[in-house]
Amino acid sequence: MKSNRAFNCAWPDLAHDFRVAGGADDEMPEDANRKPGLWRRFVIDPILGQLKQGISVEKLAWSIGAGMTIGICPVWGTRAWICLLVGWLFKLNQPALHTFKSLLYPLQIVLMIPFIQMGQVVFGDPPLEISVEFLKSEFGRGFWVFLGRFGWLISKAAVAWLLVSPAMLFLLKWSLTPVLRKAGSKFRKSKEATV
Repeated sequence: MKSNRAFNCAWPDLAHDFRVAGGADDEMPEDANRKPGLWRRFVIDPILGQLKQGISVEKLAWSIGAGMTIGICPVWGTRAWICLLVGWLFKLNQPALHTFKSLLYPLQIVLMIPFIQMGQVVFGDPPLEISVEFLKSEFGRGFWVFLGRFGWLISKAAVAWLLVSPAMLFLLKWSLTPVLRKAGSKFRKSKEATV
């Protein structure tokens, strides 16, 4: 029988990738040939990449917060245009805006009814009995038909969103800044260690 330090395998690539930590067990390391997950590849790594390119932590926090705030806008079809406009006006990071706007699409659908109900309260109207399925089926009839029947409700929901969004934006920016600052400092420490 061979020693634990050797990996007796018919596949040389596996034997080459195998590393024994301390020589105690014949276990494959967890991350040897594993690709990073979708969250890591499409969210975390691009954020770290932006920090590596020199974007300020505050600007990135504003961009992510604005993207998340715009992501729950109850007016269908306007989120990308709002992101473009806000990014251009405030010189925010467009990729971060659009990434986090897109991540919140399911939440946009979930929050549609609460924003409609909040809009009803803001304008002093009674709450409606309405569901997401009903809105989706009505929207499926055509945009103009939907707008004719529900345009005023969506306008009220947009007003409710406009009332909530500044507080949400500042709360997100306030909570994201320390996290991004910590990630940026880890990157700077690792960069200084390699120099």
